[in-house]
Amino acid sequence: MKPAQYYINEDLICIDNGYKPPNLHKWGPGERDIYALHYVINGKGYFKSNNVTYTLCAGESFIIFPHMEVNYYPDSQNPWEYIWIDFKGDEAIHLLSMTELTYHTPVVGVSPENLEPLFQSIVVEGHKPFEKERSIAKLRLLLSYYMEYYPKADTIPKADYVVSAKEFIENNYWKSTLTVSDIADFVKIERTYLFRLFKEATGMSIITYLTSFRIRRACTLLKSSELSIKAVACSVGYEDQLYFSKVFKKVTSYTPSEYSRKKKHLSGLLDKVR
Repeated sequence: MKPAQYYINEDLICIDNGYKPPNLHKWGPGERDIYALHYVINGKGYFKSNNVTYTLCAGESFIIFPHMEVNYYPDSQNPWEYIWIDFKGDEAIHLLSMTELTYHTPVVGVSPENLEPLFQSIVVEGHKPFEKERSIAKLRLLLSYYMEYYPKADTIPKADYVVSAKEFIENNYWKSTLTVSDIADFVKIERTYLFRLFKEATGMSIITYLTSFRIRRACTLLKSSELSIKAVACSVGYEDQLYFSKVFKKVTSYTPSEYSRKKKHLSGLLDKVR
């Protein structure tokens, strides 16, 4: 038997990271074939790309995109102190596309919180599989903060609110306490507005969709598992078995027991045919 092999996910790779103390170090003009995200801790410096020179101070960030000609250097009177992370991979394109950072807008303003600890937590020196995966996970965490603090300016399409609401329902339907308010809070829009969007997109209310999804899931469990009806009810978000049975019959025209017997009977007939 061949030994198990470990494959590193190359969709996102941490290349290098580091810290630059305040001095007169400068770089460029030149280009690189990786992404290099920098965060200014203190001081002042200058970053030039696309014939534009940006002045950066503490709390601000700049990024070098692959094959972007850049030149950056510290202020001679108050040289900056910064930290950085180099990375590459197709996933980097996707993650950065959800931020304000682009080839033509490579600088963002002061972050709401200090991001230095997130940079420092990324250790790229390790060569073991778990070390590499851990550094990638921490890079994703760092970029998620850029997605939060510097979101892409485009307005979220209305359909995305509905998709997010449906995904939330499908991941949380088993919670008996799940409410429309919970769903609206997750999507981060006003409840009545979400209700209207959901109705327009699906032709049903959020509660109707939730009920429908729960009952479909219950049908699957009744057909393919040996769970009791009480256990099935609990598994799809109903603490009260009698209420679950009532809802189930309203949706399917069968009680859970009738549905279970019917499906097992049909399954038995198919087994005989096979």
